[in-house]
Order: sequence, then C-alpha cells, then structure tokens
Amino acid sequence: MGAQWKQKGREQGADAKGRLFTKLAKEIMVAARSGGPDPNSNSRLRLAVEQAKRASMTRETLERAIKKGAGLLEGQAQHETVFYEGFAPHQVPVIVECLTDNKNRTAPNMRLLFKKGQLGASGSVSWDFNRCGAVEATPPAAGEDAEEAAIEAGAQEVEAAEDGLYRFITEATDLDLVVKALGARGWGVTAASQIWVAKNPVQLEGEARAEVEAFLAALDEDDDVQHLYVGLA
Repeated sequence: MGAQWKQKGREQGADAKGRLFTKLAKEIMVAARSGGPDPNSNSRLRLAVEQAKRASMTRETLERAIKKGAGLLEGQAQHETVFYEGFAPHQVPVIVECLTDNKNRTAPNMRLLFKKGQLGASGSVSWDFNRCGAVEATPPAAGEDAEEAAIEAGAQEVEAAEDGLYRFITEATDLDLVVKALGARGWGVTAASQIWVAKNPVQLEGEARAEVEAFLAALDEDDDVQHLYVGLA
C-alpha cells in the first residue's frame, strides 16, 4: 500500500454503494463548482463523471450533482477540502482527506474515529509522505507496453490496477503533463489526482494488520472522508 487506501469490497452492499455514491457526488459537485458544469471544458469534472459512470451511478443522480455544484439548483454545495493527520494502531501513519460542508461536524467525528489510534497536528505525519500525482488509464490496445508509456510520458513508475487499468505515479508538478502525454499516446485517462505516498510504510501481518484494516474501514465509512493515505506496506 503506502499510497491511497481503498476498503476491500467497498462497492458491495447497498450501504457501501450509498457511501461510495456520496463520495463520488461530492467530487462531482466540487469539480462543477470550480470549473463549470460542462465536462468537455472541465477536465476534473469529466474524470469525476467517468468514475461515477463506472460505479453505475444513475444519470439522474449524476446530472443533479453537476447542477447542484454549479449553482443551478437551490442549495448550492459549499464543500471544502480538509486534511487530518495521525496514527492508526501500531503507529501506522495516516492522512485523511475530507470534503465537508461543515467542519464543526467533521472535526469531532475525526477525534472520535481516531480514539483507537492517535490524532495529530498538521504536519505530524505528512513529513513522512511524498506529495505525488496519480493517473489511472486504460491502454489503447492489448499488449501495450505500460513501462514504455510511463517513460515516454514522464511518469516515475507504473503498476497494474483493477479492471485493466494502469496507475502511473508522477511528480506532483508533472500531473497535467503526464495526463496530456498519455492521452496523446492513445491511453484513456479515467482518473487523475494528487496523492500522498508514504516514504517508510510499516510492515504488519496477522492480528496487527487486521486491527489497522478495521480502523481504516471505520474511517472510510464516514461520509466526509474522501480519501485515505496510509503508510502500510
């Protein structure tokens, strides 16, 4: 791991799917608010819409999120990004990225969720992470050399992801350049964002690892939590 943590089986079950849709809808609203409601001219929105479609979000829900974010419906979304840092059990470093419309709700929730770990101040663990870019993309054809594409596009590394996707890791400042370079080579970019990657991920097995996974799952179930970055190998 050491980068973005995703709960295993999060897409399974009605409650889990509802939480996933909540996170996707908030990303769509924020993207529409910052760059406008047209996916053709708003790359962040276009990628968010593609992610929502892959998760089988209904067209009605998707379009409502776009309109709400862009202020075309009553109750325009006013979400902001807030980061929390701390430790999971066994001193595993964690950075929590939240999208919230009410920090007075989110902060006490984070304090409660971190009771089985340790909530730290800003900078308490981020010094042990690198800020990077991550691009998920599908190859233009079967057998396409992902390593060669990474080198040509200027990515630092590449790894196979789920559903035939590849994940390219970039310097944070090179994210847009790599997205454009991959697109020019025929790769279909489905997601692009800045992430945190742990410099010294912790190795855990057995009960200790299960305890950390349970802690992370509880965090991930909070509606305000958008992404988790974990120093766990």
